[in-house]
Amino acid sequence: MNNHYVHNLDPVIFDLGPLQVRWYGLMYVIGFIIAGYVLKKLAKEKFFKIAVDDVDNLVTTMIICMFLGARFFYVFIYNWDYYSVNMMELLAVWKGGLSFHGALVGLCAGGYIFGRKNKLTWFEVMDSVALAGSQGLFWGRLGNFINGELYGRPTSFFLGVIFPNGGGLAPRHASQLYEAFLEGILLTLVLWIVKSKTKIYGILSAVFIGGYGLFRFVIEFFREPDSQLGYYFGFLTMGQILCFIMIFVGIGVGFYAKSRDVRI
Repeated sequence: MNNHYVHNLDPVIFDLGPLQVRWYGLMYVIGFIIAGYVLKKLAKEKFFKIAVDDVDNLVTTMIICMFLGARFFYVFIYNWDYYSVNMMELLAVWKGGLSFHGALVGLCAGGYIFGRKNKLTWFEVMDSVALAGSQGLFWGRLGNFINGELYGRPTSFFLGVIFPNGGGLAPRHASQLYEAFLEGILLTLVLWIVKSKTKIYGILSAVFIGGYGLFRFVIEFFREPDSQLGYYFGFLTMGQILCFIMIFVGIGVGFYAKSRDVRI
């Protein structure tokens, strides 16, 4: 056990009186700054058919919709038993509690709102959002690791990590870092490779939805399930059920994109 890394990272960077500046929040800031830069690059290349000055409006819309969706899913799907008797904590996001699946639904809604306002198809908006935003998954999962949350199941693997503030003294998979690599790095590379080959809007959205669903489904076998939910059917987590749906949605989006044939 002494050969395994013991997680002792402080999630707080510094305090400003009652205000805490946390690494987790900084990770989101980094992700959005990079996303804004990439979106402006795509706009200059005319892949994203909006004025460069309108990118900030899109980023603002996406931030609001993402956090609303992420919090809604976590509260009402993942942990309603707790929040139903702790209503004062519904908006206490600084204590944790954001769902990626909810964030994705929020992003999709934000893409629809922005597209309608700017006379763009949903595919044109979301393909650019997928290209720019997928790297944000790396920073978000890195923030999860620094927080010592969403850790993996017990393991004897030599790269196992001890999370004393939640996981006890048994080494566990650093599933946050597995997700950071697969969802944030590998999926981003796949998307940019596909961008160089496809001529139809919507294919990138399909790859992102289905690709994330596939990677997360696999990683869930290494990740500790939510204690308040446990397993469904004896072996599936809620995350895997939602990811299974995402895989089929991604396939459906791909076929629909080809039928629409909106050319880049």
